[in-house]
Amino acid sequence: MTLSPRAVIFDLDGTLLDSLHDIGAALNHALSTHGLPLHPLPAYRHFVGEGVQVLVSRALPPGREEMHASVLATYRAFYAEHMFDHTRPFPGIPEVLARLEAEGVKLAVLSNKPDAATRKLVAALLPQVPFVAVYGERAGVPRKPDPTAALAVAAELGVAPGECAFIGDTAVDVETARASGMYAVGVTWGFRDVDELESHGAQVIARTSEELLRALVPAPRAGAASS
Repeated sequence: MTLSPRAVIFDLDGTLLDSLHDIGAALNHALSTHGLPLHPLPAYRHFVGEGVQVLVSRALPPGREEMHASVLATYRAFYAEHMFDHTRPFPGIPEVLARLEAEGVKLAVLSNKPDAATRKLVAALLPQVPFVAVYGERAGVPRKPDPTAALAVAAELGVAPGECAFIGDTAVDVETARASGMYAVGVTWGFRDVDELESHGAQVIARTSEELLRALVPAPRAGAASS
């Protein structure tokens, strides 16, 4: 199935960037600072995706909700200094973005990560990509899976929702796409599995960057280059 969208909106963590190590290490630092139990890094795969407030809530032990504000503040400060320690684009992602750009597809990022961190990571790690819009969580704008932000991005790109693909690695991203009337594309190299993506209605699931490109860009016709 090839979608041939005019625009593509990407999630960030777990989709474009392999950022789990730095997120988990920062929150474990915050938990340790406040004398709370830590989590193995793989556990953070199931904590992320719905914004930093929810991330901290899921990491706190039961009955320690009063520590939320303190742990959040410590996490924010540590992560701001260490977000580039291990975070890198997933293999094949720069090539996917370059091909989409060459095909004239408009590109954007929409994350539930705080807006400032989202912009900083994209600017530093994907500086060659001409994203038309890059947004994280902002005050007064509902987080994904509410479609408000995704629809606003589509309008900024000048593309109808039905001509746009939304690509992400979690149920939140699939639900955002479906609520927005966009193509829902799930990728499996991030934080969740195929079952989650399928059960929430992903229309296409890509297991590799090559599969993602095949889903987004039509293959050239045989003999087209020589005509």
